[in-house]
Amino acid sequence: MASAGSFAAISTLLGSPVLGAFLIMEVAGIGGAALSLVALPGLLASGIGALVFVGMNKWTGLGTFSLALPSVPPGVPPTLATMTWALVIGALGALLGWLIRSLGLWLRPIVHVNRLLVTSALGLLIGLLAMSYQLVSGRSFAEVLFSGQDALPNLVEHAADASVGVMILLIVCKGLAYGLSLSAFRGGPVFPSMFIGAAVGIAASGLPGMDLAPAIGMGIGAMCAAMLRLPLTSTLLAVLLMGADGILVTPQVVVAVVVAFVITNVLPAPGPKTPEPA
Repeated sequence: MASAGSFAAISTLLGSPVLGAFLIMEVAGIGGAALSLVALPGLLASGIGALVFVGMNKWTGLGTFSLALPSVPPGVPPTLATMTWALVIGALGALLGWLIRSLGLWLRPIVHVNRLLVTSALGLLIGLLAMSYQLVSGRSFAEVLFSGQDALPNLVEHAADASVGVMILLIVCKGLAYGLSLSAFRGGPVFPSMFIGAAVGIAASGLPGMDLAPAIGMGIGAMCAAMLRLPLTSTLLAVLLMGADGILVTPQVVVAVVVAFVITNVLPAPGPKTPEPA
């Protein structure tokens, strides 16, 4: 489950305190009077966090910026082909999310045996993955090594120049690094899942009848739904990231998110099975 810190970061970066409250509402899964007890503090905290960046009176703040992608491919109306591929990308996102979560959960008991030694070894493996990716692809190691928050805009902006082979390599290296990190390091599932989803969409954009904009939106939505298990939030994130043309890709994103969410809940629980109590 995504942390409150991740939600605050997303709502601030997207420039909408209301989004932070929306995220809290879906996570809490409550309504009525109890919703006010949870949503109002979250909404207030998001507004205060926004002031830190926007500033007030003579206090300039940290400056306004947005996670919304500055350069996105032009949106196109839905077609039968893109709606069909949304089913495939949704299923692929669910499978990738299951594999990543399984890797982290299988390694977690090993980490607990000797946290210092195993964590150091996992950090070395993650560094080797990032270095190998840079040597093979010629692209920056930062795409694998970090969460993807800063690298996502550049990835989408130069999506037309990326080959399918490089994107598949990025998905594999980033997915492995992501799973290793979940087992031992701090961090949340939000930004890495969006980055991997964008890479999946770019790799799938060359499929027959597929366009780049809906492919990226579907990939982000499907991976977020698989990792966060929050279908409404996942749809909202993908649509907002696509900017002004987000409304055009909404139908495909919804299909991919629904498929990813359903399959994620149908798949067996990731990681080792805990013994049932006697």
